[in-house]
Amino acid sequence: MTFVVVTGEMLPTAVLPLMAADLGVSPARVGLLVSGWAFVVVVASFPLVRLTRVLDRRRLLAAAIAVFGVASLVTALAGSYAVAAGSRLVAAGVCGLLWATVNAHLAALVPERLLARAVAVVLGGGTLGTVLAVPAANAAGALWGWRTTFAALAALSLFAAAAALSMLAPATARADAVARSGQAGRRSVRPVVVLVTLGGTLLVGHFAAYTFVTELLADSGGTLAVSAALLLFGVLSGVGVLVVGRVGDRFPGAALAGSAGLVAAALLGLTALGTHPLGDVAVVALWGLATGALPPLIQTAVMRAAGVEHRAVAATLIPVVFNLGIAVGAAAGSAVVAWFGVGSLPVPAGVVALLAAAGLAAAGIAGRRSPGRRARGAAQSLPVVSATSSCPA
Repeated sequence: MTFVVVTGEMLPTAVLPLMAADLGVSPARVGLLVSGWAFVVVVASFPLVRLTRVLDRRRLLAAAIAVFGVASLVTALAGSYAVAAGSRLVAAGVCGLLWATVNAHLAALVPERLLARAVAVVLGGGTLGTVLAVPAANAAGALWGWRTTFAALAALSLFAAAAALSMLAPATARADAVARSGQAGRRSVRPVVVLVTLGGTLLVGHFAAYTFVTELLADSGGTLAVSAALLLFGVLSGVGVLVVGRVGDRFPGAALAGSAGLVAAALLGLTALGTHPLGDVAVVALWGLATGALPPLIQTAVMRAAGVEHRAVAATLIPVVFNLGIAVGAAAGSAVVAWFGVGSLPVPAGVVALLAAAGLAAAGIAGRRSPGRRARGAAQSLPVVSATSSCPA
């Protein structure tokens, strides 16, 4: 499901010139189908989650991904830009609901000691969507037209809906009941808000630079080809997700602070692009590896801090704040490029990421200094989670 959603989010970027020519609009207007996506996710996620909070999560996920598929089919058949844009707005709204529901349901399927591994597996689908599906869609669009790619996305969405109904574990009614009754404890929502905010701030720094990654690589004068650098970045992002699955549950605080610090170091290291070929490879590799590891680590930390009581709120905050960070980062990067040029991006982007990394490290230290509260929360929440984890996934 995450593979389908991320592929759908990024698909217009893969076939942008073809869509623009066929719909009779400028590439900039087609680009709005991507930038407007994050705005709709931010605005629509909380209302949709609130409206659907009493529904069984398994059926909700199946219905949401089916609507996502229908909206993608409408895009494929659109005869005008207005129809294509409208269908994309529907898909974006459903996207926020999907991410929130996936986050909450995932946290209830596994014991807390395996949460980082489970998150890495699920977010691995999103990584595959970026690394594999987008280049494949670009090639397919060139061969058979951009509409074929959206039709294929619709088919994949309907397949995912059927798989959700037949393969996902049943709804976690007991955990939801405990959360609503307040029996699981009285955790504060403050750590959740702090962690999500710091994660969104890191994305501001990352996407300020990544939005212009091709220009940064092309203008650096380095010997590493842009296409090779992007491939290296994508492959190492996937490796970062795999690393989280191995070490994220054993060293959660250190892994999160370390990956955040590596993102900041890589962004600042972009200032040295073009100095030496091996240096260029090292910077891009470090950036990709750390960026791949970061989302599952942040999401795991947020869901652990939320406990059962605030799981629904945390699950919704993650896509909202993260998409807001993406939008703000892209806009801030555009402003810096407009005023000072693309070469000036790495320093402000790196400083923002460095401040967020310092905040995450401080939050981890603060968490280790309050073992009593964490132990009480774990003792209260683990029985509920383990009751649901016995269901076959």
